[in-house]
Amino acid sequence: METSEEQTSTVIDASGLILGRMASIVAKRLLSEESITIVNAEKTALSGKRLSRVKEARAFLEIGHPRKGPFHPRRPDQIVQKSIRGMLPHRQPKGIMALKRLQVFLSMPDEFKNAPVESIPEAHISRLKGSYLTLGELAKEIGYKQVGE
Repeated sequence: METSEEQTSTVIDASGLILGRMASIVAKRLLSEESITIVNAEKTALSGKRLSRVKEARAFLEIGHPRKGPFHPRRPDQIVQKSIRGMLPHRQPKGIMALKRLQVFLSMPDEFKNAPVESIPEAHISRLKGSYLTLGELAKEIGYKQVGE
């Protein structure tokens, strides 16, 4: 079953894509029963000024109790997954099944090196006129530390 699932899975390279636009397109494709794997999640772009985005993210992380939750993601791949989840009806059975068809990775795993990789031209960063920062930069600012650093 896993081999047929890997063959039908679409691999999307998220480097140079705007997070919100990419997430909405991926959510629609997941609801149409397509399996999607997103690679290079830390290279996804967030539009807006760096300082205001970091300040907004830090304020969002302070919401909740440290041990009781809600717990907010700091890893770039989890941020991408949660933004896609927010565009799905994740409490209904079709939304739950759609989320199970999604995989998000920080970099390019070995199993997808030879797979055909596609991009989403409607969500490309060249459509932005203003400033932006990558999800990897934001994650470092809000406390994400990669293993080995």
